[in-house]
Amino acid sequence: MTRATRIAALHAAARERILVLDGSWGVMIQRSELSEEDFRGDRFTSHNGQMKGNNDILCLTRPDVIAGLHDQYFAAGADISETNTFSATVIAQDDYKLDEQSVWDINLEGAKLARAAADRWTAKEPHKPRFAAGSIGPLNKMLSMSSDVNDPGARLVTFDQVYDAYRHQVKALNEGGVHLYLIETITDTLNCKAAIKAIKDLEDEGMEALPIWISGTITDRSGRTLSGQTAEAFWNSVRHAKPFAIGFNCALGADLMRPFIAELSRVADTLVAAYPNAGLPNAMGQYDEQPHETAHFIEEWAASGLVNIVGGCCGTTPEHIRHTAEAVSKLLTRVIPERPVAMRLSGLEPFEVVA
Repeated sequence: MTRATRIAALHAAARERILVLDGSWGVMIQRSELSEEDFRGDRFTSHNGQMKGNNDILCLTRPDVIAGLHDQYFAAGADISETNTFSATVIAQDDYKLDEQSVWDINLEGAKLARAAADRWTAKEPHKPRFAAGSIGPLNKMLSMSSDVNDPGARLVTFDQVYDAYRHQVKALNEGGVHLYLIETITDTLNCKAAIKAIKDLEDEGMEALPIWISGTITDRSGRTLSGQTAEAFWNSVRHAKPFAIGFNCALGADLMRPFIAELSRVADTLVAAYPNAGLPNAMGQYDEQPHETAHFIEEWAASGLVNIVGGCCGTTPEHIRHTAEAVSKLLTRVIPERPVAMRLSGLEPFEVVA
């Protein structure tokens, strides 16, 4: 099956049913109890500094672990699995002093691993095609917020640097064969817009166009992203990209995320996706919400017609995804609303002008 055929199948599947994304990668890698040597492999034996904790590097040093996690999530009922490339940009990987070629290789091999797993499961279960999403995570440096409390204008990066970092990542993910991009855990909308521009510019230059899924993060009960936007304002800021899906992930459990997903469901004329944490972390930073509990919340979202794609973020496991997939399997996917033509502005608050 060609990538174009698989992308057409993705759109068809999204029209027919609620799709399921995989769960947390961090918690599963942590459970693997890998050593510093596992993270270094043969390629980085003499690399300066600690590598343990740089989960993305496992695409190169322990590809068997990453392939195994894709298989676990697909076996649990996921339709879509992400590449293990959440922090695979030259900016984020500078913390580990990785060079540009190493970062490219992480994205390329991460995409190949996800694509190979999706292809295996599609061949095994052709009635349920699987898809590989290229994970494009947030950076450790933001464009919208100062890096110095005493200097509101201070920034550690420029827009061009962020754009170039995402452009580098996107090219490698595309070459590796992903079926769609997932710009996720967005805390700073301006960083996200740099990623969108990188994708769109590369498409204008001849790179194959792929669906774009955009997922922001509401940081607390205030209902705002870290850069200050409400759910509707965030949507107004990125809707020009005509994304395949828009949604939220991380920071909150499903119970606290619900009102913000409901708001997106009301205003977005595209698919709405949500993958919450397994509740809030306890005092030890662990997630106690059980698979059936997470699935119960998500089932209510689906029954209320709020979502088209669901999954799990921090603390969720293949069992959380199994319960979620079973819970939504017989429920109808959200109907995309027809929104009246109007000028919609963003800023930190949404603003609408109707002629």
